[in-house]
Amino acid sequence: LLVSKDLGKHLLEVEDLLQKQSLLEADISAQTERVQALNAAALKFSELEGYQPCDPQVICNRVSHVRSCLEELRELAGARRRDLEASRQLWAFLQELEEAEAWMREKEQILASKGCGRDLGSALALSGQHRTMLGELGGRRALLHQALQRGERLQALQRGGGSAAAAGAAAGRLRQRLREVRQRWKKLEELTGLHQRRLRRALAFYQFAADADDLAAWLQDLYRLASSDDFGHDDHSSLALLRQHRGLLQQLEKQRGAVLALREQVASLTASAGGRCSSPGPGSETRGAETAAAVDVQIRVVEVEQLYGEVVEVALLRQQWLQDALAVYKMFGEVHACEVWVEEKEQWLRGMEVPEELDEVEVVQHRW
Repeated sequence: LLVSKDLGKHLLEVEDLLQKQSLLEADISAQTERVQALNAAALKFSELEGYQPCDPQVICNRVSHVRSCLEELRELAGARRRDLEASRQLWAFLQELEEAEAWMREKEQILASKGCGRDLGSALALSGQHRTMLGELGGRRALLHQALQRGERLQALQRGGGSAAAAGAAAGRLRQRLREVRQRWKKLEELTGLHQRRLRRALAFYQFAADADDLAAWLQDLYRLASSDDFGHDDHSSLALLRQHRGLLQQLEKQRGAVLALREQVASLTASAGGRCSSPGPGSETRGAETAAAVDVQIRVVEVEQLYGEVVEVALLRQQWLQDALAVYKMFGEVHACEVWVEEKEQWLRGMEVPEELDEVEVVQHRW
């Protein structure tokens, strides 16, 4: 039982063997007291004087042999215990690696199934989930580093303990598992980094689309203002409207650079659309949806450019109309002033009387 090479093929089996070993060691402890009592009784026969049923040297040799056999049994039990403890440590560590690898496979499946959203809101939500996963990876990274260091130490212990064949096999198995776990962790980090880059590009893409929509909505509002048929009812109201309209033109001019930059931005975004958010698997449907979204954004940019041109055209036309209306109302004011002046002169001429005094006649004549 003690020279058996069976150290278990998994953790539960090793635990079972350790329980059996404990029972065997308890049996050895119980038999030790019995052997010591028998040896003590046998030695008494070697001390007899007179008649001796057996040669005392034979008795001493026999007692010594029994003691050496018992000591060998204890040594075998200790070696067996150490081998089983090392085996349990090995299988417990391998189980820990298996659990870590299962966690990695789960995260790989999650990354493979995740897209990058259909709009800005869903992309932001997925980015939040990805940040949570990055936090989990950070915690796991430290734990895995510690586990791998323990694995290296355990590998050295396996090479130095037990039988050469068993130790070599255990060390080889452990070395292979450590290499597999490192490779899978490296793959997981690569997939995580790739998904993060895709999410960033998707966020930039959807943010661009949202900004383009906001710009289009703003231009629609300006178009409604620029196409108003309110030109005022007098020179004061027309002048106020013209000042407001000049502010509108200034806003349009400020946005000219942003509108002109849209085409360059969408070109840089669509250039990376092929790798923007496709999953590690086939993902043909996802890529098709992304391509359609890219085309929609390009169409949207063209619409924004056309809308901007229309708003500028309408705004310039309204500015001319407001200037014309202001000129008309100014002319109306001047005409009204002339009419008032003429009426005053008509009233004065109709009411003019020739004075009888010379001095007053000269004054009237001067006015005339």
